[in-house]
Amino acid sequence: MLIRRLPWTAISFAAPLPFCFGATNGLPIRKQLNSSLFSFFCSSSGVNLPLQPGHETDTRHSQSLKPGLYLVGTPIGNLEDITLRAIRVLNSADVILSEDTRHSGKLLHHYNIKTPLMSYHKFNESHREQLVLRRLKQGEIVALISDAGMPGISDPGTELAKLCVSENILVVPIPGPCALVSALSASGLPTDEFTFVGFLPKHSGSRRKRLMVSADQTTTQIFYVPPHKLSQFLDESSSIFGDARQCVIAREMTKLHEEFWHGTLGEAKEVFSIRQVKGELTILIEGKANSKVEPPSDTELESELRELIAGGESLSTVIASLYLYAFNFSSIEA
Repeated sequence: MLIRRLPWTAISFAAPLPFCFGATNGLPIRKQLNSSLFSFFCSSSGVNLPLQPGHETDTRHSQSLKPGLYLVGTPIGNLEDITLRAIRVLNSADVILSEDTRHSGKLLHHYNIKTPLMSYHKFNESHREQLVLRRLKQGEIVALISDAGMPGISDPGTELAKLCVSENILVVPIPGPCALVSALSASGLPTDEFTFVGFLPKHSGSRRKRLMVSADQTTTQIFYVPPHKLSQFLDESSSIFGDARQCVIAREMTKLHEEFWHGTLGEAKEVFSIRQVKGELTILIEGKANSKVEPPSDTELESELRELIAGGESLSTVIASLYLYAFNFSSIEA
């Protein structure tokens, strides 16, 4: 009964199966899974695992998917961070749209995925859209991947998804790794509310304006920063947020040299002025602290009233001032 409740699971065996008990006197008998039974396990699970040379078969459409656009999350560094569902969808698709076909080719080769690739990046996005739309309307399954993480999150895919929605074409997210969520979860900064800014504008004026908006918010701010712009980012953010604001710099996430650097923006500016970093960075800055306004004491209020009256103000003006003060203070507290 227990076996019935468990879903089929594809398992890769690097060695013979462990001992299992036979029917004679409970003595262990070594049994190895033959190739036909192994194939049955794989096909039952709907997952195409890498096969041994000479045993390759085309199982791309072994488990049918509805025609549409599939946004597939891919690893942000470690190739093991991919879901079984993502592998199945990539195998079943008619074409895979890829930000960098050479980069994505390594991932597909690792998982023995034979689906053809088509380049799709910010420089040809508008040109490719109509071609992809035609294929989708013809009933094809199109998968979209980025170099790392979820497509459309600071990566190509947003406009295509928007176009498909407007044309009533199915858009399906296949969840996977995401740098901003991974960094936030391990940062130690508040996670209940946050603002994802992504990459800042290239124009200095627009960039500073956006930083000023972020600096005034009480939520954790999350940025994507290219390594060659780290110094510029720390210079500008420290001058706008203040040197004392806490930050976390996440780099090489999921890789061998993963690092979460903690400190203030002022300290980060000093440390990374002499450190060369590689790879895209995810930088988190703590939100602005809520400054609680303390109400004045009775003695302070009485003193204020005496000064107003001594200054020649009428009683009605003093009362109006008190009312206005009480209204403003209650608004601040709210």
